[in-house]
Amino acid sequence: MILPRWFLFLIGRVVRRPVLRHINAFEAATHRPREIQQALLRRILAHHADTDFGRQHHFRAIGSVEDFRRHLPIAGYEYFEPYIARVRAGNTSALLADPVKMFALTSGTTSARKFIPVTSQYLADYRRAWNIWGLRAYRAHQSVRLRPIVQMSSDCDEFRTEAGIPCGSVTGLTAKMQKRIIRWLYCVPPAVAQIKDPAAKYYAVLRLGMPKDVGVIVAANPSTLVNLARAGDSEKESLIRDIHDGTLSQRFDMPPSVREQIQRRLKRHPDRARQLERLADRHGHLYPRHYWNDCLLGCWTGGSVGNYLRQFPRYFGDNPVRDVGLIASEGRMSIPFSDFSPSGVLDITSHFFEFVPENEINQAQPTVLEAHEVKEGERYFILPTTAFGLYRYNIYDVVQVTGFYNRTPLVEFLSKGSLFANITGEKLSEYHVTRAMSATQQEMNLEFTTYSLAPCWNDDQPYYGLFIEEQDGLAPEQGRRLAEALDRYLCRANIEYESKRHSERLGPVRIEWLKPGTWAKWDHERLLRSGGTPEQYKHPCLIGDPDFAETIRQQLTVPSPAGMVR
Repeated sequence: MILPRWFLFLIGRVVRRPVLRHINAFEAATHRPREIQQALLRRILAHHADTDFGRQHHFRAIGSVEDFRRHLPIAGYEYFEPYIARVRAGNTSALLADPVKMFALTSGTTSARKFIPVTSQYLADYRRAWNIWGLRAYRAHQSVRLRPIVQMSSDCDEFRTEAGIPCGSVTGLTAKMQKRIIRWLYCVPPAVAQIKDPAAKYYAVLRLGMPKDVGVIVAANPSTLVNLARAGDSEKESLIRDIHDGTLSQRFDMPPSVREQIQRRLKRHPDRARQLERLADRHGHLYPRHYWNDCLLGCWTGGSVGNYLRQFPRYFGDNPVRDVGLIASEGRMSIPFSDFSPSGVLDITSHFFEFVPENEINQAQPTVLEAHEVKEGERYFILPTTAFGLYRYNIYDVVQVTGFYNRTPLVEFLSKGSLFANITGEKLSEYHVTRAMSATQQEMNLEFTTYSLAPCWNDDQPYYGLFIEEQDGLAPEQGRRLAEALDRYLCRANIEYESKRHSERLGPVRIEWLKPGTWAKWDHERLLRSGGTPEQYKHPCLIGDPDFAETIRQQLTVPSPAGMVR
């Protein structure tokens, strides 16, 4: 489709020029992170000084970073929850000087969901960072500019607080608040976020997107993109028929109002349907690499989700992938500027950041560094102070400093710091596990993605069990080699694990076989308990619970395949 010149002019006026100003301002800020960060901290504290929290923590008496640290502890969500509970009930001034538009709900990956206040400043910072990410990506990939965008989002209004404040996903709110001229580029209307059934949601997204020449596909979690691609193949006959007829299959559970909004967008595309049918016949499958050519993928690429990227060539071909950054319900913390790298520039214009060395987080008086004081190659717990009520907040994210952009750190997410297992002092982290598994899969040319390592107690010699499903197709000899290779790479990733293996305080990794479908059921039940959303949820690659192995063995394991030694 050729866009008229007047429309391109409007796009430039409405989008490009303001974002260029943001990019230039951010570029300038990266040359002086200390000055920018300390000025931001002063503004945050002054703005909220007259809240109950601000008065109780003497915000008006804070004149330096040292004062700030004396008056406020490093704290997790529980420290702020009493104040947030009052905000939920309608008493905004307990914590904030600004009205609350909604509460962003955390994913529930490591605990029950948390309520993060979303204010106008939250949204301004969130949008500015996304705009910088987007325009830099477009500059690097000119061919995707002004082509349709597929972006997955979740419901911003799952339920209301006692004061009637919506609670849900901030992605759904930002989708709703897009300028009309920008919304034209997006294939998926905001209403699709209200679809709860994942299969129905994938179908709706594909039905809306497959007829178009999509240029950008964005979903924070790469597993969402893999599942979207698989859904397109498994439902290809139905999708092709709907695209030909201008219909939407009745087989999927969608709210009537959402179905009506989708239906209004649909048209008959018989030529596209015939093209898709020919592609499916030629390839035997129908994956995005067949019908969305020369596009840019945006998703997380680091931490425990990195293994999903091994499957991207099968589904998406050689299209470039750009990490969307260290981003959570608590806000965005980095902005990646390069493809195929989880590193991003610390977003020093949105939050004030402190860093604690990874091995000091549990000390009474840990070393605490500002952004300009961190060192390349070191790993830290990152502590944001936000403009929306979180101060010295321990989000339990471990990052590594991978370098500097001008004078501002580049950070890469490694793991959730709470995701540790420790049988005998090895302090194994999810980062160690995912890095070792990635190397193992590359060595053995394997592609399974859903697994968990968990401690298994044995009176003679405890060990870690690799819990995988029998249907992953590993022959007995492959399973033995997989366990040996993973154990070898864990020794390389974690010197303490290597020491405990060498001293035989830990036994080698063993395969623990599960019934087919076990992980899907377990993840679903875990998601129900936490109340998170499928788009945010991350399957844990390391489970530290010492009772997990025995519990799941009793309920869900299968006998080892013939010839397999546990």
